[in-house]
Amino acid sequence: MSVADARRPALSVKIDNHYDARPQYGIDRADIVVEELVEGGLTRYVATWHSDLPAEVGPVRSIRPMDPDIVSPLGGIIAYSGGRAQFVSMMQKSGLHNAVHGGADDRFMYRTGERRAPHNVILKAPQLVAAYDDLAAPKAQFRYTETGAAPLSGTKSAGIDLTFSRVSPRSWTWDQKSSTYVRSQHGRADTAAGGTRIAATNVLVLRVSIDGRYGDVPKTVLVGSGKGTLSTGGYAMPVVWSKESRTAPIVLKDAAGSEVPLGIGKTWVELVPTAGGVAIR
Repeated sequence: MSVADARRPALSVKIDNHYDARPQYGIDRADIVVEELVEGGLTRYVATWHSDLPAEVGPVRSIRPMDPDIVSPLGGIIAYSGGRAQFVSMMQKSGLHNAVHGGADDRFMYRTGERRAPHNVILKAPQLVAAYDDLAAPKAQFRYTETGAAPLSGTKSAGIDLTFSRVSPRSWTWDQKSSTYVRSQHGRADTAAGGTRIAATNVLVLRVSIDGRYGDVPKTVLVGSGKGTLSTGGYAMPVVWSKESRTAPIVLKDAAGSEVPLGIGKTWVELVPTAGGVAIR
């Protein structure tokens, strides 16, 4: 990563995970991806690119009430296709630059003919970031090992199976050859557009409560604390996570109260409801 690239702002984008939205554009190159429960038991992603910026990312979709808590520590740009007025208002108060489909930054988005609406809004990522390159670069969101290698602690594990709802099972399997976890959804290999298998150095599972105040829209409760599991380097270890405020990063600690580092590389954060399921293999 060049010095110039390191100084650019983070680009976070709300990404569709509906069946008709797969395979997604550029998702395999995101630095951090957060998966969250939405209506109907489905999930969506908040993906963040900084070190590697694809030409196009998407499909871009609408925001949800927990998204300001996810992206506020990163700063920079948040791109989305709209949303309920109260959710948009919440995001506009986050301090990030809001790039909204149909708004002033619509010149950086278009609808591809390769997908059906509403699963077809694509973002021209480099052009959008270049237009707002005066925004600050993001701070590190986690503590990382000094050597860069994944910490070999915890229990040796072949992977982890997750259930957000009865219609949203997915799994991560440790791949010794690539030293990453490869992702599957509904028992099938999960790939990005172009065919690259989605993989991560770190898979961080946070068990979260769901706030039902918005009716049919579930809100993940991310400000607070809870239990979780970090899978990295072929090992899984229990962690305690905490997030003090909307703008604070997530902090991970072990049973002794020491901060837990991640391996340097791509990180997926799975916000699995306490009513869902987590099984370490």
